[in-house]
Amino acid sequence: MKHLLSTVAAVALGLCLTTGRPALAETPDNQLVIALSMTNILTLDPAGITGRDAVQVLTSVYDNLIVPNPEKRTEFLPRLAESWEIAEDRSSITFHLREGVTFASGNEFTAEDVAWSFKRLMTINLAQASFLKTRGFNADNADASFEVIDPQTFRINLPQADDPNFIMMVLSQAGPGSIIDSKLALENETNGDLGAAWLKTNSAGSSAYNLREWRSNEYVILDRNDEYWGEEPAMRRVLIRHLPESQSQRLQLERGDIDVAYALLAADLQALSNTDGIEVETTPGAGFYYLAVSMKDERFANAKVREALRYLIDYDGINTAVMPFYGVPHQRPLSSGVMGLLPDPGYKLDVEKAKALLAEAGFESGMRVTLRALSEPPFLNIATAIQATLAQAGIQAEIITGSGDQIYGAMRERNFELIVGRGGGGQQPHPDSNLRSMAYNPDNSDEAGLTNYQAWRTSFYDEKLNTMIVDALLEQDDAQQTKDYEEIQVYIEDVVPSILPFSEVVDTAAYRDDVEGLVVNPWITRFETVTKNR
Repeated sequence: MKHLLSTVAAVALGLCLTTGRPALAETPDNQLVIALSMTNILTLDPAGITGRDAVQVLTSVYDNLIVPNPEKRTEFLPRLAESWEIAEDRSSITFHLREGVTFASGNEFTAEDVAWSFKRLMTINLAQASFLKTRGFNADNADASFEVIDPQTFRINLPQADDPNFIMMVLSQAGPGSIIDSKLALENETNGDLGAAWLKTNSAGSSAYNLREWRSNEYVILDRNDEYWGEEPAMRRVLIRHLPESQSQRLQLERGDIDVAYALLAADLQALSNTDGIEVETTPGAGFYYLAVSMKDERFANAKVREALRYLIDYDGINTAVMPFYGVPHQRPLSSGVMGLLPDPGYKLDVEKAKALLAEAGFESGMRVTLRALSEPPFLNIATAIQATLAQAGIQAEIITGSGDQIYGAMRERNFELIVGRGGGGQQPHPDSNLRSMAYNPDNSDEAGLTNYQAWRTSFYDEKLNTMIVDALLEQDDAQQTKDYEEIQVYIEDVVPSILPFSEVVDTAAYRDDVEGLVVNPWITRFETVTKNR
């Protein structure tokens, strides 16, 4: 307790008294202070994280074999692997590892740690395992799939026909691709959990920072890793504060109490765009904002009801009034820029059409439903807008708000009715990334526990669609593959999916203009690149 109090006191001192000018504070020159909402950070174990907020922490704590090129995300940059080659028969990828790397603990990094990290991921089978489970990896074939050739050489053997470049996209992602210090994790193992309980609040990485402390819905403190193999980062410490209120973030950014703000409302972002000393940057993100239904509920298993909901979203109104700086209009389940993307189908709010569809389904008198949404922007604003348009067709929606565990937890447990969510893949710039997340569901049983498949979460299952998705991935003729993805989108619209996208995610941050080298995209940002020009 004494250590904790001294830590909090030091943080407060650093934030408030560094310049001696209470009216205009300034963060320390060698510390980066970030504000965001942490309601969806439930663990910092790379195998169990969900959502981009935890990724923003892990990218600076754990290394991957490779990382995406921020300038062209279909290309890769070396990280713990200096080089790699894909077998001619496309059945394996061999990585040649960087020499002289130690983990933050001082333990030597070898291919054994790489293999152990991936085997652990498949064995404990938490959320991030789904990225490799979709590619045929599992606990039973892990020993054969993750092969140590020698201490500096690691090979991944593909368990089924696949596109090796897509596998590399997964390995470049924080979470499934994070490499853990196996010795340190096993030293902290409890009852055979492979360090899961300990890693929830501790770190065992090799990247530029260590996790010093995490207090749920309060703060995360990262300290510079003195054992880091790369160039020493300029920031000695990174403090990530839970500050979900937009006005508080704006005020503290204007005062200089924080350097970067990630959870600002559109009105505050617009105002900050015209504020001296502040930069506002928007970049393409990953995934979509959507309205989703649970098809476990017999009402939403009816395609007519789902189609009615499709016409009870005010696409134009939401994107104009709520989504600036959060998302851009988008109704297809594929990310912008990927092969085969069709133009939007052009759905609009049409209450009369929705009423007719509900009547055909036997709900001419409407219904009562629950609508879940995170209690933070823009989710609650979206839910309020959708609640109003649902009511016009006789659907009375009770909004349930809460933290990520309360809202997405219900979705992961398949125990919800309607939800305003954000997700749908796109971390990998390939159509399969979206489709595996939003439409593919190989096993619809509750026991399958495929929590990272949003189709599974919503109990959406279509055997024909599963086959179409697999076949499209394996098609090696580029023109035919593009046509396959076009046909998939048409088919999805015809069956009326459980997830109805209305906006594509963009990532926006506001930051002090003396902050340089910040990559706003939370999926690939690494705080080691940040400096302050003072």
